[in-house]
Amino acid sequence: MRNAPVLLLAVLLLGGCGGGGGTPRLVVGAVEDAAKWSDPNLKMALAKRAGFGAIVLSSVWQPPRTQPTQLELTALDGAAGAAVSAGIRPIVAVYQLSSNTPLTAQARSQFAAYAASIPELVHGVNDLIVGNEPNLPLFWQPQFAPDGSDAAATAYEQLLAETYDAIKKVDSHVNVIGGALAARGADEPAAPRATHSPNRFLRDLGAAYRASGRTKPIFDLFSLHPYPESSSTPPTFAHPNSRKALGLADYGKLVALLDAAFPRQQVPIVYGEYGLETTVPAAKAHLYTGSEPPTTKPIDAATQGREYAQAIRLVACQPRVRYLFFFHVSDETALTGLQTGVYYADDTPKASLAPVAAAIRDVEAGRVQCPA
Repeated sequence: MRNAPVLLLAVLLLGGCGGGGGTPRLVVGAVEDAAKWSDPNLKMALAKRAGFGAIVLSSVWQPPRTQPTQLELTALDGAAGAAVSAGIRPIVAVYQLSSNTPLTAQARSQFAAYAASIPELVHGVNDLIVGNEPNLPLFWQPQFAPDGSDAAATAYEQLLAETYDAIKKVDSHVNVIGGALAARGADEPAAPRATHSPNRFLRDLGAAYRASGRTKPIFDLFSLHPYPESSSTPPTFAHPNSRKALGLADYGKLVALLDAAFPRQQVPIVYGEYGLETTVPAAKAHLYTGSEPPTTKPIDAATQGREYAQAIRLVACQPRVRYLFFFHVSDETALTGLQTGVYYADDTPKASLAPVAAAIRDVEAGRVQCPA
């Protein structure tokens, strides 16, 4: 069965805008860890009801580990096994917080070994995301060198290369997903919170790759987290004049950046996290804690459903995109977190569930009409 993932990816790469009765090119899924700490079969049943075909689970690396703890492996294996049983593709994102940024040769080796151990030890995992938002200081430090040059992209390129090789040595069929970049950044080295835009980070990542002299790839697919400026921003909002942001509607810009950074590779794209937060009805208020940040601008669940469906149909017409992942399946309980699921925190469905599932069925059946 270890050949199955590469065959599936080949079908995905060759597919068109719709399905036409075959396997659709675009797989819509969600980022959701709930199955790691609660009933995994129940959680995967919720995802299946929404139509999600893949689930991203996280595994946070800490030095000097070279494989997950037994507790983490048990949680991952239970969630991944439940996903496979439900007909859902499990994907694991391996990353660290900035306090553990792997900058030394020893740390990179440990991180790479940790990532490579997961397909061997966890049932059904044939796809790994390496890193999480390395253009933000929460996950990667330093962002800039003392001279103002890009320290993060250069160091992340080294980690990607070593981790790619370690994973492929274990199983050449495992798909390595790189990038996982945040949608916006300031590109200001002297700022109190120094960040990189995905635009600059991608250019610098390509430059670091070329400077390394490496000829093998450092990833099989490239991931972006195209969250909008607020939940009231529709998925069709583009940034034609911005050099510091990328959204779902900036597909042409993203492809141009990828092709300039990694020419001749035609890198497939993953939208690794996307979500719009909803307001909480009075009847559900007791499920949630804290207060909503004022910049969130949440929308009602019916609007979320329309815009999620619009996002699915928009992305279905972007030929290089292979995955669109919503963040989450069910809401977080803390209002300071994300209420972006198609279920409330008690796993009861929102008004968005039905239109999302219908849009996914349209993709799978090849009913999405794309502009000529």
